[in-house]
Amino acid sequence: MKEKNNIIERIKNALKNKSEQRSPKPDFQADVYTHKSIDDLAILFAENLRAIQGNFCFCENENAFLLNLLALIRQKNAKEVFVWEKDLQAIIDLTDLAYRKDDEGFEEALIGISTCEYLIAKEGGVLVSSKQKSGRRLNIYPPIHIVVAFSSQIVYDVSTALQKTREKYKGKLPSMLSFINGPSRTADIEKTLVLGAHGPKELHVFLIDDIM
Repeated sequence: MKEKNNIIERIKNALKNKSEQRSPKPDFQADVYTHKSIDDLAILFAENLRAIQGNFCFCENENAFLLNLLALIRQKNAKEVFVWEKDLQAIIDLTDLAYRKDDEGFEEALIGISTCEYLIAKEGGVLVSSKQKSGRRLNIYPPIHIVVAFSSQIVYDVSTALQKTREKYKGKLPSMLSFINGPSRTADIEKTLVLGAHGPKELHVFLIDDIM
């Protein structure tokens, strides 16, 4: 328990000050990451996600995740919440949260909740694919996208994420892979940063600890 508290405290300290750093560019030629600790990767991911205007929440277990999720949805006063993945539905069904399991009324969606393939610590990015039951729409249409992931899904860089995805699907990559790097944004107009230009305005990542 003391070790878990230390991890949480380190993540909180890393996120205390909002970074002005711009979104980092992927470096596919960089040396392999030498740190092996999942805790270090979680902290690195949290720092880099925050740097690109994403939101991060570390959860010690599924109960903590549900409490934090409900608090966020109440804060947003969201009524149109969509969850299409059965494993994720099974967790959320432990609460009284009302959400849609189909796409009826999807044009009014405010929040989409999905899982992911992997979290990429080096970029603070999220890898999703067409193999997920959330499909292609849930990640990009609702103005608020919530990603639920586990500590065992954190990798250091893009090449590792692609390698593990290929292994997961027995040598074949899904027909669509998408890297989500923070909320959708553009600075095309007068170099003024605008969030939500081509997709979700907010990205929230809930990381559930599953490493004993």
